[in-house]
Amino acid sequence: MSVPKKVARVFEPLKGSVTIPADKSISHRAVMLASLAKGKSVIKNFSSGTDCQSTLNVFKALGIEAKFTDAKTLKIISSGKLIPNTDNIYPCGNSGTTMRLTAGILAGQKFDSVLIGDESLSKRPMGRIIKPLSLMGGLIDSVEGHAPLTIRGKSLAGIDYISPLSSAQVKSCVLLAGINASGVTTFEEPVLSRDHTERMLKYMGADIKAEGRRVSVKKSGLIPKEIEIPGDISSAAFFIVAGLIVKGSDFVIKNVGINPTRTGIIDIVKRMGGNVEILDSRILSGEERADLRVRYTENLKSCTISGADIPKLIDELPVIAVLASQAEGETFVSDAADLRNKESDRIFCLVKELRKVGIDIDETPDGFIVRGKNILRGGVELETYHDHRLAMSFYVAGLICKEEILINGFEWTNISFPEFEKLFAELSL
Repeated sequence: MSVPKKVARVFEPLKGSVTIPADKSISHRAVMLASLAKGKSVIKNFSSGTDCQSTLNVFKALGIEAKFTDAKTLKIISSGKLIPNTDNIYPCGNSGTTMRLTAGILAGQKFDSVLIGDESLSKRPMGRIIKPLSLMGGLIDSVEGHAPLTIRGKSLAGIDYISPLSSAQVKSCVLLAGINASGVTTFEEPVLSRDHTERMLKYMGADIKAEGRRVSVKKSGLIPKEIEIPGDISSAAFFIVAGLIVKGSDFVIKNVGINPTRTGIIDIVKRMGGNVEILDSRILSGEERADLRVRYTENLKSCTISGADIPKLIDELPVIAVLASQAEGETFVSDAADLRNKESDRIFCLVKELRKVGIDIDETPDGFIVRGKNILRGGVELETYHDHRLAMSFYVAGLICKEEILINGFEWTNISFPEFEKLFAELSL
């Protein structure tokens, strides 16, 4: 039985330094691409999140050899070919990234497979990947566009696909299918989404060309590599917001990925007048990374978040709502309807729960409106709806509440960030 998590106000500022766990998006892709490369790859700073473990388990079941040489270093040895297990069933847990990207890889194999998920994952839309894979010649059965996905392995042919939505998962699915398809596979999206797959494919020798919102790939073999993964900026976002709103805070977040397709949180913080400084920027394994200095900012101002902003910060919007509650004026978030297709309906659930602590927030069809500046009273019990990002956002809100709050289902943070509470404790000493 779940025990509600108590969060009391932090009376002392957050000080010192903290190292954020590995980027989950890159960790997923590192396992997948290393599994397709013939030889030995070494992944340094692999994510400890449950979702990334789901990806690792799927590819171990597909015949790769994987071993941790220490807590965060993963060695993968692959023949370059996937081998089906005895029942052809591959559980993806709660991870949409695992299911959608793996579907692209399995669609062009010479064997059949079934991807299954937990209750939450089984409710998330899969039609968005089934359509382009079917156009490539893939044969995928679903339950009205939802998991389980039964994939009949077929020879694939490249397509020129114009996606109706900007989605790194859909793009990655198509590109990963494309490296095993005849001809050229091209994907175009309305707004550039995160490009970790394109970068890693290039780093590992794929024949790939990216130009703005359009990327093309040809059938390619991959070269095993050493891949060093930066800290996850989506995880860092909770610390960034906490540092900006907890009085007197001044600390450094080390080794954070600052890929330009992921830095929406930094862009918005600067737009709101927040004090975040980028230190020691560098590139390793094809990905930018830096240290971030975060300082309490008293005079935050509201802003509008929409359009091209959204793909760069879709996962950070719940905690941005908490930040907006401490800014003067009205913050408008729109063009974010896909928040309703996450682990929960993040728009409805976020608004319902944040109102309980005293945040003046309203739901819109594709986002929300926050009116600041709010005094957060606390003294309430919040629900997480099995959603890790809601749980962590509520924790940050609890740091500035006048009374402690209780968060039910806080253990869902283990999906992406099992070290979350421990790292906050290190900054509160």
